[in-house]
Amino acid sequence: MRIIYVDNAATTQTSKKVIDGMLPYMYEQYGNPSSLHSVGQRAKEVLEEARAKVARCLNANPNEIYFTSGGSESDNQAILSAAEIGLKRGKKHIISTKVEHHAVLHTLNKLKKQGFDIQLLDVDKEGFVTPGQVKDAIRDDTCLVTIMYANNEIGTIMPIKEIGAVCREKGVTFHTDAVQAAGHLKIDVQDQNIDMLSLSAHKFHGPKGVGALYVKKGIFLSNLIEGGAQERNRRAGTENIPGIVGLSIALEDATEHLEENNHKMIILRDKLIEGLSQIEHSALNGPHTNRSANNVNFCFEGIEGESLLLLLDAKGICASSGSACTSGSLDPSHVLLAIGRSHEVAHGSLRLSLSESNTEEEIDYIIEQVEQVVCYLRRMSPVWKELLTGERQFML
Repeated sequence: MRIIYVDNAATTQTSKKVIDGMLPYMYEQYGNPSSLHSVGQRAKEVLEEARAKVARCLNANPNEIYFTSGGSESDNQAILSAAEIGLKRGKKHIISTKVEHHAVLHTLNKLKKQGFDIQLLDVDKEGFVTPGQVKDAIRDDTCLVTIMYANNEIGTIMPIKEIGAVCREKGVTFHTDAVQAAGHLKIDVQDQNIDMLSLSAHKFHGPKGVGALYVKKGIFLSNLIEGGAQERNRRAGTENIPGIVGLSIALEDATEHLEENNHKMIILRDKLIEGLSQIEHSALNGPHTNRSANNVNFCFEGIEGESLLLLLDAKGICASSGSACTSGSLDPSHVLLAIGRSHEVAHGSLRLSLSESNTEEEIDYIIEQVEQVVCYLRRMSPVWKELLTGERQFML
């Protein structure tokens, strides 16, 4: 049975170019960059070369890049650092949105228990928050605004530059979780008024377990991990040189081919949206425009998303119902609830996230199989029968 992988928002296949670039630093040049001997110092040179490469992709300075274990760690360190700075200045108000990744929301909840005032902004039916909302929410005691660049579930691309401009005008630190944006959308931290930015290599064909955090010069970064003096005393632990090299290669490659990859994926994405829209009582979640090139998210009324996923998997289609981080949860997506979907409808969601390696033939097969599986599940669904008989009202 052929496998069609359309869960790239969860993780991507590590590219051969990345693997080939990493291998020498596992077997031949395996030194610790903190060692003073020649093997260690060569590793140090490689580390700084990778840092410079990542900085170029973001239009940052190399000394503003810190390597981490991934997006979740980067989000945590950025938010907790800004909170610590705010606490010292008597500012304990933080602004975010209701559709953030749980790496952000759970960190904010932790700070709420410590006495911080956390304000989660509403989004519209397509998942957008406006710069005006942010401006209206900023107070004298606001120490941080943290808003994701592109939503991991419904693909909404936030007006990051404009939000950053509001924060810059008000003198408030602005962090963006760019885990779904890096390697897929143009990032220019200077032009977009970004103070801190999180990214993770495995979202753009790099290895798992390595990420980066951009921190604008002048912003104090507090430690999550204590120990050695690595990463300029801000992230203890021997650097993962193979992973960091892999991240830098993957980000550079994705940045160089961003336009052509997005052009291809948009054609496939729009064809998939058009095909799935033909299924009755279905709805696209998120916007038609200002949407990630690889993201398609639908709700199908009268079915459960888990059953849909399992049956599609049996047909060789690997998809998800939302964030991979919460796939074991029985609760409906907080993102879908935030854009106004009911609990019942949100349970019947399907996220298909593409890569540039997907084909039109695969898209045709996905459309055909999703339609068949949805019809099959509806025939067995007591909820669908109640909808057809009028005992319940259709919502889609």
